[in-house]
Amino acid sequence: MPEESKPIYKMKVEKNVYVKMRDGIKLACDIYRPDAKGKFPALLGMSPYGKDIQMLKVPSQSRGKSEWNIIEAGDTEFFVSRGYAHIINDVRGSAYSEGKYDICQKKEQEDGYDLVEWIAQQPWCSGSVGMLGVSYFGFIQYLVAAQQPPHLKAIFPHDGWGDMYRDVSHHGGILMHGWLPLWSTFLLGRNAMPASVKMYNKRELERRIERWKSNQVVNKHHEFYNALLFPWYKPTLFDWLINEFDGPYYWERSAYTKYDKIKVPTYLGSEMFGYPVPMHLRGAFSAWDGIKAPKKLAIRPAQIEVPWREFHDEILRWYDHWLKGIDNGIMDEPPIKIWVRGANEWKYSDDWPLPETKWTDYYLTTDHMIKGSPPPSDEAPDTFNHKPVQPLTRLHSPIDPVPDYLSYFTEPLDQDTLVIGPIALYLYASLGGEDADFIVKLKDVGPDGSESVLTRGWLKASHRETDKNKSKPWQPFHPHTSATPVVPGEVNEYAIEIMPISNLFKKGHKIKLEIWGCDYPLDAVDPIMQWPWRSHLSYDKEVMYKIYHTIQYPSHLVLPIISKR
Repeated sequence: MPEESKPIYKMKVEKNVYVKMRDGIKLACDIYRPDAKGKFPALLGMSPYGKDIQMLKVPSQSRGKSEWNIIEAGDTEFFVSRGYAHIINDVRGSAYSEGKYDICQKKEQEDGYDLVEWIAQQPWCSGSVGMLGVSYFGFIQYLVAAQQPPHLKAIFPHDGWGDMYRDVSHHGGILMHGWLPLWSTFLLGRNAMPASVKMYNKRELERRIERWKSNQVVNKHHEFYNALLFPWYKPTLFDWLINEFDGPYYWERSAYTKYDKIKVPTYLGSEMFGYPVPMHLRGAFSAWDGIKAPKKLAIRPAQIEVPWREFHDEILRWYDHWLKGIDNGIMDEPPIKIWVRGANEWKYSDDWPLPETKWTDYYLTTDHMIKGSPPPSDEAPDTFNHKPVQPLTRLHSPIDPVPDYLSYFTEPLDQDTLVIGPIALYLYASLGGEDADFIVKLKDVGPDGSESVLTRGWLKASHRETDKNKSKPWQPFHPHTSATPVVPGEVNEYAIEIMPISNLFKKGHKIKLEIWGCDYPLDAVDPIMQWPWRSHLSYDKEVMYKIYHTIQYPSHLVLPIISKR
């Protein structure tokens, strides 16, 4: 039986090796492999940020505090020294590679197939190939695996989103504006033209552009306005503006539409921390639900650092098992492990949501309370007023005054309460306009009044339609394929998906729910760039909200209470 991989090899480097794709386009790769005779398994990383930057030696920092957020390919020397080749590629149309860039386009997915098969045929490769990297490097692994290259034996897509629309560009149908302009500057795409230019005729494209130019928030944001005027300026940003509903553009580039085609063993993962990045956390759970191949899932305690070098020992065990045939017991362990905040311990399980979950309704009531039983009689609605908030950049000061919002609390808990799983909020509300945004937060409030944001949920009111076949009581699913204007004053149910949590609410603590019409405070501002990179585009009209909690309209949370620790 082969032994566990040890760090015994020195590294040989081959720079700018060009590999021809099926359509004749040549892609640039850097190859790092053991400087020794023999054949070794290989790990492929596909980068839109420039392959060379992945090897820069810079200090490790939290992703939220570093200007090197895009060094995500992994520690090359760690794997090469242990008998793996590591190949980092400039994706089509980026950096040194030929072609035109279009984020995660079908050709990029096919390129992954061609690269895997080319690697497997090299004289230094054993014929077994995996993939490596987080975030974009993780997401592309799904798309390549769905192409089913014969020599791809396993993947490890940590922090890979699964749904480009719901996880990345539009949360609950609301455009995530802060992150898009910033991230667009990291992409090294060249000769790029938005996909939308070919998707729509000239008249339809102009109609969509003019609609956004007339938006009273967008036309005060220079990044968005210039993207509308000059589509090649930031083509990905242009495409995500123009395609405001889910549809073919996102389906082509989303892993969830292809989960059934992924047949290789898959190790999923993300982080469960104070402000969950929906693109990563939601993607890990949707992939667990959709992929039927051998799989594992780890939800870790803290945001990864960059340059990314974390949990490499576990990745090594994964690939030692699947690429080298080492029986190290990794598949004998529970398939799911989740870090529990507050308890500071791992929770192990065989499935998600956890089989022992007790789905419990908590109702909004008078005096801004959350209780375990619905109101015994009708109560007056609670109200707040939304005013448009201009998009913030590094040059703007914080929002002043603080926008209106509503908050609801439980009584101090009489015992420790473990909450692990997805959450849903069913709000009955009327609005004073044809649309609005719901942005909700769930917090843990200590006896001293200190608060921790655990998670958030989002929904654009005109996107309230749900797909009954795809929805679950604890996780509503919205098609987001069209908008249904709100009738002012009409009471509607708004089923809001809230990102999962894993938290021990200790005795004496309170569970707090907040309902906002926009993002605030900007507790997700990047401390280095001073950019609110996870904020959402504010609705551009003033709207009065009324939240109902009556016998007829019982607004409530659905919480996943775990009955045993």
